[in-house]
Amino acid sequence: MAAAAARDAKLSCPTLLSLLLLLRMLVVEPAAACSVDAIYSFGDSIADTGNLLREGPVGFFASIGSYPYGQTIRKPTGRCSDGLLIIDYFAMALNLSLVSPYMDKDADFASGVNFAVAGATALDRAVLLQGGVMMPPASVPLSTQLGWFRSHLNATCGSQEDCGKKLAGALFLVGEIGGNDYNYGFFQGIRSIETMKTYVPQVIKTIMDVAKEVIELGATQIIIPGNFPIGCSPSYLSLFSLSGTGDFDDRGCLKSYNAFAQHHNEQLQAGIDDLRKANTDVTIIYADYYGAFMHLLDHASILGRVRARLTSPGMLRSRSGVQLQHELDVRRGRHERVREPGGPRQLGWHPPHPAGIQSHRAVPPRGRVRPTG
Repeated sequence: MAAAAARDAKLSCPTLLSLLLLLRMLVVEPAAACSVDAIYSFGDSIADTGNLLREGPVGFFASIGSYPYGQTIRKPTGRCSDGLLIIDYFAMALNLSLVSPYMDKDADFASGVNFAVAGATALDRAVLLQGGVMMPPASVPLSTQLGWFRSHLNATCGSQEDCGKKLAGALFLVGEIGGNDYNYGFFQGIRSIETMKTYVPQVIKTIMDVAKEVIELGATQIIIPGNFPIGCSPSYLSLFSLSGTGDFDDRGCLKSYNAFAQHHNEQLQAGIDDLRKANTDVTIIYADYYGAFMHLLDHASILGRVRARLTSPGMLRSRSGVQLQHELDVRRGRHERVREPGGPRQLGWHPPHPAGIQSHRAVPPRGRVRPTG
C-alpha cells in the first residue's frame, strides 16, 4: 500500500521545498524506506552540472565557466546558477556525492551520471526546424542524451542482467525538459501561444518514450518534473509585457504564458498516469516545479530570499528589463558591466534560472560537497 501511495503521489510543493530549503543546512536524512544507489539525469540547464561547458562551442553560454557563476560554492562548474542545482540537493539528501556530467571523462560516476545539457530540447532539431523553430548549434536533444546513456551502459555493464540490477537501485530524473522547445519558438517571435500548443503532445510523447525505455532497461524509481511558471520569468516579462493588456495576475506574472505552462504540466501528468497504469511495479513521481516556484514567490518575504516588496503587484514587471539586460550581458561575457546578480536575497538568477538556494552565508563545508567541473 505504501508503494502504491508513493506511485500515485506528486512530489508536492512542501516536499520539494524541503529538499530545496532544508538541505541548505545539510541536515536532512533520506527516509529509511528510500534506497537509492545512484542518480541518472536527463534534461536541460535546470540540471546540467557541466556538460555544455565541456561539449565544445557553447555560444551564448560561454560565460558559465567563469564567475559570477558558481560564486556561492567557490567554483564555476558549468551550472547555470550562482550555486547548486535541484539535482545536487537530491544527491545530498540521499547521501550521494554530486552527480558528475557525462562529458567529464575523468569522473568515476560512482553516484550516477548526469546527461542533462543546458539549452537541450525534448524534440530533435529536424522536428523543430520543420515548424520554423531553430535551435542553437550546441543544443543537445533528449534523443542524444538517451544515446549517451546507452553508450554508458554498454561500457559499464557486463550483461543485460548486470545492467538491470544496477539500474533497479537508481533514481532517474527525466527532466525538466521541453521548456526550451517552447522558449526557442516564443523568443524567436514566430509562434503564438495557440500555435506552440501544437508542440505539446510531441514533447510529452518524447518524454514518455524516454521514461518507457529506461523502465525497460531496469529503472524502478523515476521523477518527471513539470515546467516552471514561465509567465513569472523576467525574460518573458521583458519580451511579452504590453501595458493595458490585462494579462498580469496579482503576482505581476503573465497569465497567458503561465496558462501555457500549466497546459504542458496537465498533459504531462496525464501521460505519467498512463505510464503508471502500464508499470504498476515502478515508482513514478511527478515533480511539481510550478507549484514549488509559486510557493517561493508567494512566501518570499518569510523565506528570507527576497525582499517583501517582490511579491507586490508590478514588482516583477519593474525589475524584468534590468534582469533581461543582465542575462544578455552575462551571455556575452560582459560581467564587468552588470551588478552582482545573485545575492542571498534574489529568487531569480540568470533568468529564467532560479538562484542557488544556498546563500553566501551558507556555503557547504569543504569535504562534504565537491562540485564537479
